[in-house]
Amino acid sequence: MMLNLESPSRGLRKGRMDWTLSIAAAVVLTLGTMAVFSSIAALPHQSKVFNTHLMALPASVIFFLIGWSLNYQIYQDQWKVLYGLVLASLVGVLLFGVADKGSKSWFHLPYCSVQPAEMGRIAMILVLANFLDRYSGRMREGLTIAKALALIMPPLYLVMKQPDFSSVLVTFPTLVAMLYCAGASVFHLFVVFGYAFIAGLLPILWTLLSLHPQWLDNPLLMQFQSLSQFGMGTIVVCVAILAVVYAVWWLCVKFRAYIPPLYFIGAAVVLLAGFVTGVWVQNQMKEYQRKRFEVFLAPELDPKGAGYNVLQAQIAIGSGGLLGKGAFSGTQSRLGFVPERHTDFIMAVVGEEFGFWGAFGILALYLLMLWRILSAAHLARDQFGYLVCCGVFSMFTIYFLINFGMSVGLLPVAGIPLPLVSYGGSNLVSTLWALGIVQSVYARRVALV
Repeated sequence: MMLNLESPSRGLRKGRMDWTLSIAAAVVLTLGTMAVFSSIAALPHQSKVFNTHLMALPASVIFFLIGWSLNYQIYQDQWKVLYGLVLASLVGVLLFGVADKGSKSWFHLPYCSVQPAEMGRIAMILVLANFLDRYSGRMREGLTIAKALALIMPPLYLVMKQPDFSSVLVTFPTLVAMLYCAGASVFHLFVVFGYAFIAGLLPILWTLLSLHPQWLDNPLLMQFQSLSQFGMGTIVVCVAILAVVYAVWWLCVKFRAYIPPLYFIGAAVVLLAGFVTGVWVQNQMKEYQRKRFEVFLAPELDPKGAGYNVLQAQIAIGSGGLLGKGAFSGTQSRLGFVPERHTDFIMAVVGEEFGFWGAFGILALYLLMLWRILSAAHLARDQFGYLVCCGVFSMFTIYFLINFGMSVGLLPVAGIPLPLVSYGGSNLVSTLWALGIVQSVYARRVALV
């Protein structure tokens, strides 16, 4: 297939960049860098974090410029190469990667570490956008949705094997949101979200049982807990699900209540696949990941252990008041009371040092960025560019909602950074690469063709 490249004189003339998006991202990155440098004061490895962040800044700018200067349609032409690189890197990290914090997700290089799942997420947005563009006329067909899921499941499975549930928690909803933007039917999306809901609900129910052992006096709940291991009980439940779905179908036929057979097939697929995946996730989860569910459900049960992070983050945010304590003056964060303050709980540092108005300012800048990404989507010259921007928009939205939610205790701690604000070289590079691709879509928008 011929590459769709443009000459520099045509691709980068005046007016080819959305300066509102770029300036908003630069301001957020500056505030985030200040918060990261302030938060590492009490870390034993602060020099490593400092040097890594300084190396990641120019690298991310280079990736931004590459994403902006290249015609974004080159990714559509080379989607097979992108997909192959994603699979190869994820397999490689399972074979040759280094385990860190319970997950084998990193390649340790001489001067830095690389997390393939971060760059892979952006690549999968590009790959799925190409698929949805090619099948744009058949998005209402169930077979198309099945093919799309078959495309994205291998990378997600490899990430789960690390296990890195945090990456899946961002990537899967992002890719499903792209299905909606491409025109998938509500029924098909209901099937996909129903599957994800059941798969995620089962580990939470098992966690509730572990928090309330007295509930196991109930024989049914005791049997439910025993299903956390693959065995005869799991097979019995699967057969029971099929029997119930068949019985409902038989009753509908008997009483002439016509319901399309596809609905029954969808219900069976959702229940069976969701249940089996939920059991598998329960078996894959590490102890610290189970603790995160426990903290969310009952942080007061272990205020000095598993619940410490959330409680200290809330104290730090609340102590900042309206105007904050000033840059590099946060006591809770700089003295080390807030764990993971330079990554997952960076908003605790922002809230303490810059106060309510500082946190609100980052919120406003994020909303401004999301608006500009959405504008680039609507101005895109083709369906592929539109879907790429929709994917990046969805990714930023999910990152933002989860990180803010877990910082104030509204969502479980998921180990998810806040792009442009949290420390993390791989995340920063992939984030600015994504923004550069959005700028490439904007640069070649309809108005300038």
